[in-house]
Amino acid sequence: MKKINIAIFASGEGTNCENIIRYFKDSDRVCTALVVSNKAESPVLRKAQELGVPVQSVSKAELNEETVMMPLMQQYAIDFIVLAGFLPLIPDFLLEAFPHRIVNIHPSLLPKYGGKGMWGHHVHEAVKAAGETETGMTVHWVTPVCDGGGIIAQYRVALSPEDSAEVIAEKEHVLEMKYYPQVILRVLTSYQNDNDNEEDK
Repeated sequence: MKKINIAIFASGEGTNCENIIRYFKDSDRVCTALVVSNKAESPVLRKAQELGVPVQSVSKAELNEETVMMPLMQQYAIDFIVLAGFLPLIPDFLLEAFPHRIVNIHPSLLPKYGGKGMWGHHVHEAVKAAGETETGMTVHWVTPVCDGGGIIAQYRVALSPEDSAEVIAEKEHVLEMKYYPQVILRVLTSYQNDNDNEEDK
């Protein structure tokens, strides 16, 4: 069985990225073939390299340049793109090249607290300000609309009035670390099965 090659796009510290790499390290189905960051100094690149995964930093201009990104995807035979704390919008040519093959994680229960400007601590501060009694994480398909793609999975955690935005972030992050790799595996397994069925026809 041919392994599915994934590229992880990440911008920050890389905790989710590292978690995904470790989750699939010994998988006979999935290979983390590449990590891409829009920040050359991002810790995620160092963490990925230490785990033996090829890395590439791309500027905003390069990310939006088809003649840069498509050869990169082809070089590593990428089948699927996983966003793990990647802040820039994905350009249309990548969405068209990877239809229903790009997933993202968002630190709230979408459609609440999604859209432009809603990332990281901004989300958790908004959840706190609204007095929410729960929060959670959402895995969704990536479309041209920021955080607007179809929801694949959501996981929830209860909040108390005493929880600070930092505590809310910690509670939500536990969900990400536990569930995001599992959801990715489920999506990739479905993708692989669909491909196998097409080949059998």
